Amino acid sequence: MTERVKVPNTLSNKLAILLPGLLVAATGVGAGDLATASFTGSQLGVTVLWAVVVGGVFKFVLTEGLARWQLATGDTFLEGATEHFGKWLVWLFLPYLFLWTFFVGSALMSACGATLHALIPIFESAYYGKIFFGVICSITGLALVMAGGFKLFETVMSVAIAIMFATVLLTAASLWPGTDAVLSGLLVPSIPDTDGEGLSWTIALMGGVGGTLTILCYGYWIRETGRESVDAIQVCRIDLGAGYAMTILFGLAMVIIGSSIEVEGRGAGLLVTLAERLEEQIGTTGSLLFLLGALSAVFSSLLGVWQAVPYLFADIWRLSFHPEPHQVSDLTRTKPYKIYLWVIAILPALGLLMSFKEVQKLYAIIGAAFMPLLAIALLIMNGNKQWVKESANGIITTLMLTATLGFFSYIAWMSWAG
Repeated sequence: MTERVKVPNTLSNKLAILLPGLLVAATGVGAGDLATASFTGSQLGVTVLWAVVVGGVFKFVLTEGLARWQLATGDTFLEGATEHFGKWLVWLFLPYLFLWTFFVGSALMSACGATLHALIPIFESAYYGKIFFGVICSITGLALVMAGGFKLFETVMSVAIAIMFATVLLTAASLWPGTDAVLSGLLVPSIPDTDGEGLSWTIALMGGVGGTLTILCYGYWIRETGRESVDAIQVCRIDLGAGYAMTILFGLAMVIIGSSIEVEGRGAGLLVTLAERLEEQIGTTGSLLFLLGALSAVFSSLLGVWQAVPYLFADIWRLSFHPEPHQVSDLTRTKPYKIYLWVIAILPALGLLMSFKEVQKLYAIIGAAFMPLLAIALLIMNGNKQWVKESANGIITTLMLTATLGFFSYIAWMSWAG
């Protein structure tokens, strides 16, 4: 019988229980919130702050459902989907994983490259700086994952999380647009320019906040930390609450920063221009601190995706061809995991040749398309008491999952109709 999970008494252990939720937050924050939120803020202003909160709450509900399923059954989401719906589902999921990998990998390399170019402008063109530094960051992430295992991964991520959170919030506070404007954006939902790009950028903002496909990786991270019984559900809710609270605050900060600065320019040059405008507003030191926080955000996201997404491919491969019981650490030693790690670190570099702004937008919208499908699966899987027993969806959870399904389905339909 699995030993009951208890909240440790020491400060270090109390902080350690928050780690999986913070990993989810940091992995999702870097790509979605830095670029997409700042671009959305620059185009739509603080009127869309509500979208950050809604996106974060919906992602919390979905991730909590994933954790509840895994702790109640002992199976990851992919294991459960394969057992109850058949192998065809994971094979149908595979092309989506490839598409997501390309656009997300490209977006992360682009964001890292553009931010490093703003910090170290050794190239006259931001386009070439984005490509050069983006490749360097990808190789660095690959080396860290291959060399350090989960312990080094969590150490690097913890440092990056602390830096990005402190510096970006400080920058937003320095550019505060006024309490009335912020409260209005939070409490009065509206979407400016619905006849133009307002709707698609709002969708992109919600899709990017808190990650998309990467929330599936939470199940593998809690296995790494030894959570294996229903007694750990409350601990998971605590760490996910902390993680998504941080995600929402970070997203709000990035929208505020984007709305406070008039940014001119295109492509990767937008981050350079943003840094220049920040320097005019808060000085050279403030601009450099923001860029340091931005780099920590996007690199922690890149490192999180590089480390975790190969779990998904390795699990799909195992479930399709070698469906025997396993430990999560075994996946990292398999050839499918290592092959996909190299794939995600190399092939998306082709996306560096595309527009930085459009890659960010495409990746966020593609990620948002995953949300209603996940909501449907959790309504079915966690709604069956024979499968999850006392951990089945309650009335509130069912309503929240239904709202998530309805909302993301609606905005997807509106996006196609537009």
